[in-house]
Amino acid sequence: MTDKTANAMWGGRFAAGPDAIMEAINASIGFDKRLAAQDIAGSRAHAAMLAAQGIISTSDAEAIREGLLTVLSEIEGGQFTFSAALEDIHMNVEARLKELVGEPAGRLHTARSRNDQVATDFRLWVRDQIDAADQGLAALTRALLAQAEAGADWVMPGFTHLQTAQPVTWGHHMMAYVEMFGRDRSRFIDARARLNESPLGAAALAGTSFPIDRDATAEALGFSRPMANSLDAVSARDFALEFLSATAISAMHLSRLAEELVIWSSAQFRFVAMSDRFSTGSSIMPQKKNPDAAELLRAKIGRILGATVALFTVMKGLPLAYSKDMQEDKEQVFDAADTYLLSLAAMEGMVRDMAANPDALRAAAASGFSTATDLADWLVHALGLPFREAHHITGSLVAEAESRGCDLPDLPLDAMQAAHAGITEAVYGVLGVDNSVASRTSYGGTAPDQVRAQIARWREALG
Repeated sequence: MTDKTANAMWGGRFAAGPDAIMEAINASIGFDKRLAAQDIAGSRAHAAMLAAQGIISTSDAEAIREGLLTVLSEIEGGQFTFSAALEDIHMNVEARLKELVGEPAGRLHTARSRNDQVATDFRLWVRDQIDAADQGLAALTRALLAQAEAGADWVMPGFTHLQTAQPVTWGHHMMAYVEMFGRDRSRFIDARARLNESPLGAAALAGTSFPIDRDATAEALGFSRPMANSLDAVSARDFALEFLSATAISAMHLSRLAEELVIWSSAQFRFVAMSDRFSTGSSIMPQKKNPDAAELLRAKIGRILGATVALFTVMKGLPLAYSKDMQEDKEQVFDAADTYLLSLAAMEGMVRDMAANPDALRAAAASGFSTATDLADWLVHALGLPFREAHHITGSLVAEAESRGCDLPDLPLDAMQAAHAGITEAVYGVLGVDNSVASRTSYGGTAPDQVRAQIARWREALG
């Protein structure tokens, strides 16, 4: 395609071709060719509507439809030559359509603009990514549920400040991530509902004088309704920002889980063994098995958050309606979507394949005075002490156990009674880690029965 061809696409306003630098900065075909399927779907819906409204002939609409299907086939088959001189996916498709069907191609752009065209394409593309994210999150949730079910009563340490706090169960810990990723799914679902309005027919910014049927094109493209304001329709990118925001939050959750997998798979913890499929070795240390997939995933949040900030920065100062700045929206969203969906798939694989070590989990749960809170609670229940006094007594017993080099369940009764005379043998019934987790029966607690109830609830919700 020549510069002259490009000028013809712009119309008669420009006599000279663009400078090479201007062409390079202005062209978006290098990345927006990813919108080809959505662009052609929008054009097919638009052409069908134009014919139904009597704006173009049925024969022209049929020629356009057949030509667009040919263009789509060429693109999907890798036989289409994209031209930077034609700037973007819209002009590339239209130019090829003209080569295929001739004059009818020139009628396709009636009653629309590249402004509403790209807004429509982009919404369709982001909607597809949301659907893919939802499927990926559902798969990850099922992998977590399988882990939780297997270890609903495996005792492990619960941490605060990465210090042993209270015993919990493996199943309970897995279910915490089920809840997080469940909220992520709901954010994507909410974003999809707000996104699902059609800009098509808003034209450049003010609508059109042609008697178009925007409800028909919205329905044909799976939108709930047409957007109600033409200025907003062509200039809104909050749907992309909301997608990026939901993606960044979910990537942060993935990063937190990745961090735990890195820690847990270390020789110092041995809580889990990562599968070979998601690990690598060392070039000089033959004993190493590195959780590289988890480490890389942990870093991906940086790219996604960077894309989010970048698009906020692009949009923050733009007056209505469309500005060329908005061309900078797509690369950020494309990269974030690719990065997130890859990370999601990697995490699902890691969780599905990893093997927990119940013995190491139990040994860690029994150390670090993890049942100290159970002792304090017993002092309140059995002896009627104020909790603050019970907390103080328990603290002194922890110090005593520490000085003896033992854990609380190993302290002799006389040592217990030295801290408070009312303590009896019954206290030992609450100090074991199994007793501790079994006692946490409040809704959402770590008791195995509670964990299994939450697993059942989520399995039913997933269907």
